Amino acid sequence: MNDYPTEPTSGAGRSDQVLTPSQLNTLARDLLEGAFPQVWIEGELGNVSKPSSGHLYFTLKDARAQVRCAMFRPKSSWLKFVPREGLRVLGRGRLTLYEARGEYQLVFDHLEEAGEGALRRAFEELRARLAAEGLFDVERKRALPRFARRIGVITSPSGAAVRDVLSVLARRFPLVEADVLPVQVQGEGAAAQIVAMLQRAIASARYDVLVLARGGGSLEDLWAFNDERLARTIAASPVPIVSAVGHETDFSLSDFAADVRAPTPSVAAELLAPNREDLLHRLRILESRLRNLHTQRLRQAMQRADRAALRLNAVRPQARLEALGRRQREALRRLNAAWRQQLERERARLRHADAVLRAAHPQRRIARLRERLAALRPRPQAAIVRRLAKDAMHLRGLARSLEAVSPLATVARGYSILQHPDGRVVRSVLDAAPGDRLAARLSDGQLQVRVEPKDD
Repeated sequence: MNDYPTEPTSGAGRSDQVLTPSQLNTLARDLLEGAFPQVWIEGELGNVSKPSSGHLYFTLKDARAQVRCAMFRPKSSWLKFVPREGLRVLGRGRLTLYEARGEYQLVFDHLEEAGEGALRRAFEELRARLAAEGLFDVERKRALPRFARRIGVITSPSGAAVRDVLSVLARRFPLVEADVLPVQVQGEGAAAQIVAMLQRAIASARYDVLVLARGGGSLEDLWAFNDERLARTIAASPVPIVSAVGHETDFSLSDFAADVRAPTPSVAAELLAPNREDLLHRLRILESRLRNLHTQRLRQAMQRADRAALRLNAVRPQARLEALGRRQREALRRLNAAWRQQLERERARLRHADAVLRAAHPQRRIARLRERLAALRPRPQAAIVRRLAKDAMHLRGLARSLEAVSPLATVARGYSILQHPDGRVVRSVLDAAPGDRLAARLSDGQLQVRVEPKDD
């Protein structure tokens, strides 16, 4: 910059100090880029253009001014929204000058809808503050256990994340125990629930590793995992923690504070569960190595015995040599027996491990469930028969009760019921007049009677 004087002098030296337009624009560009290395700016999109090159050109404006902007590939292809006229956005970029036209412009490396701007700024400020405290330092991270026996999965019990984790664990290593620790992963109070569940899981000392899992979503949806108290709880945990929040492009404070960040919940399960086929293959390799080692040691022992026999043969009487030969054969016999016994123990361990893996196979569990279903199938029919018998007994009791109060029972004992032709029952002599025709209902039928006047 010092090569370009800001004020030309008069006289013969003026031509050496006059600037060309390109020199002036270069000087102005250096000044702009040095004074504004990076800025955050919020405004309204205008004149949006995206040619075949994939670059994005637009203006950013407010009520009183506008500025030309550009966003080059590949960053323009990473946008999570479609830029359009009138949309309010928040972006981060550097101020520069396009020398060919002498126009200054903003070149963006990050652009988002302004609705998430406040959350994004709060996230960046909190992340910077916690990073300055050393909360995310690599030295604080704990190594994951090579073979986790019990895993705690802190997530929503109804989300897709828990199904992904459990299916991967069951497929790769059925022997691992996985407990789903249900929490709310979105909305008001979600962060407090996650912190409380995480503290209880740590205090229980039940788990070899803990997993924070949630599917993808917007910054607002994932905000529960950007809680400061949650980040500090994760960093202080003596139990290793894996953060599997959102998709591969999503980041939260729990990702930075956790010991390991997994791009997705499925990847987290793959990190924690070894492949059972790989383990079986490794067991076979170890068995082969053990067999070869025993064979090699036995061969070395036999060679030492042969050398010792040769030395003894040269300096000892024949009887002594034969005695040593017998000791040698006995030692070889014991060595062979010990080797075979050790090999049998290792084979028994392998058979046991294979039986445990086979017992945990889903097909065996399906067979057991089918047997249980077959055993339970007759129970509903027996219950229906018992219920019908109980209802029949109850119905007979009701019939006896009705029969006890029925007027027909009274009729059966020799009484009759007098009725008018319209069905009205005669309950008093005042209900009938001389000459009326009545029906007398008896137990085995009816009689037609006529009322006669009473003789005085």
